[in-house]
Amino acid sequence: MKNSKFVIDKLAKLIEQGIVSSKDLGNELISILKSKRDEIVFKMKLTSKDEFEILSKRVENLESKIDKFQKIKKKKIKLAKKS
Repeated sequence: MKNSKFVIDKLAKLIEQGIVSSKDLGNELISILKSKRDEIVFKMKLTSKDEFEILSKRVENLESKIDKFQKIKKKKIKLAKKS
Protein backbone atom coordinates (compact mmCIF):
# COMPACT_ATOMS: atom_id res chain seq x y z
CA MET A 1 0.00 0.00 0.00
CA LYS A 2 2.86 2.32 0.83
CA ASN A 3 4.47 1.83 -2.59
CA SER A 4 1.22 2.42 -4.47
CA LYS A 5 0.67 5.61 -2.46
CA PHE A 6 4.19 6.72 -3.42
CA VAL A 7 3.49 6.19 -7.14
CA ILE A 8 0.09 7.90 -6.93
CA ASP A 9 1.64 10.89 -5.14
CA LYS A 10 4.31 11.17 -7.82
CA LEU A 11 1.69 11.03 -10.58
CA ALA A 12 -0.39 13.70 -8.85
CA LYS A 13 2.68 15.89 -8.57
CA LEU A 14 3.39 15.46 -12.29
CA ILE A 15 -0.16 16.41 -13.21
CA GLU A 16 0.06 19.50 -11.01
CA GLN A 17 3.23 20.54 -12.80
CA GLY A 18 1.38 20.46 -16.09
CA ILE A 19 2.95 17.55 -17.90
CA VAL A 20 0.38 16.95 -20.60
CA SER A 21 1.95 14.87 -23.33
CA SER A 22 1.79 11.11 -22.98
CA LYS A 23 5.47 10.69 -23.87
CA ASP A 24 6.56 12.96 -21.05
CA LEU A 25 4.24 11.22 -18.64
CA GLY A 26 5.49 7.80 -19.78
CA ASN A 27 9.13 8.82 -19.42
CA GLU A 28 8.54 10.23 -15.96
CA LEU A 29 6.68 7.10 -14.88
CA ILE A 30 9.49 4.88 -16.14
CA SER A 31 12.13 6.95 -14.35
CA ILE A 32 10.11 6.84 -11.11
CA LEU A 33 9.76 3.07 -11.34
CA LYS A 34 13.48 2.63 -12.14
CA SER A 35 14.48 4.73 -9.14
CA LYS A 36 12.12 2.74 -6.93
CA ARG A 37 13.60 -0.52 -8.27
CA ASP A 38 17.15 0.72 -7.59
CA GLU A 39 16.11 1.76 -4.10
CA ILE A 40 14.75 -1.73 -3.38
CA VAL A 41 17.90 -3.40 -4.73
CA PHE A 42 20.11 -1.20 -2.57
CA LYS A 43 18.00 -1.93 0.50
CA MET A 44 18.51 -5.63 -0.13
CA LYS A 45 22.26 -4.94 -0.18
CA LEU A 46 22.82 -7.15 -3.20
CA THR A 47 25.48 -4.90 -4.70
CA SER A 48 26.76 -1.41 -4.24
CA LYS A 49 25.91 1.25 -6.80
CA ASP A 50 29.47 1.35 -8.16
CA GLU A 51 29.59 -2.42 -8.42
CA PHE A 52 26.24 -2.47 -10.20
CA GLU A 53 27.35 0.14 -12.74
CA ILE A 54 30.59 -1.72 -13.44
CA LEU A 55 28.76 -5.01 -13.90
CA SER A 56 26.17 -3.45 -16.21
CA LYS A 57 28.94 -1.92 -18.36
CA ARG A 58 30.68 -5.30 -18.56
CA VAL A 59 27.44 -6.95 -19.65
CA GLU A 60 26.92 -4.30 -22.33
CA ASN A 61 30.47 -4.84 -23.62
CA LEU A 62 29.95 -8.61 -23.74
CA GLU A 63 26.65 -8.20 -25.58
CA SER A 64 28.30 -5.97 -28.19
CA LYS A 65 31.13 -8.51 -28.67
CA ILE A 66 28.60 -11.32 -29.09
CA ASP A 67 26.74 -9.30 -31.72
CA LYS A 68 30.00 -8.58 -33.52
CA PHE A 69 30.99 -12.27 -33.55
CA GLN A 70 27.56 -13.29 -34.79
CA LYS A 71 27.84 -10.84 -37.70
CA ILE A 72 31.30 -12.17 -38.57
CA LYS A 73 30.06 -15.75 -38.38
CA LYS A 74 27.17 -15.00 -40.74
CA LYS A 75 29.59 -13.45 -43.25
CA LYS A 76 31.93 -16.46 -43.18
CA ILE A 77 29.20 -19.01 -43.85
CA LYS A 78 28.97 -19.56 -47.59
CA LEU A 79 26.92 -22.14 -49.40
CA ALA A 80 28.74 -24.53 -51.74
CA LYS A 81 27.76 -24.44 -55.38
CA LYS A 82 26.02 -27.51 -56.71
CA SER A 83 27.15 -28.63 -60.12
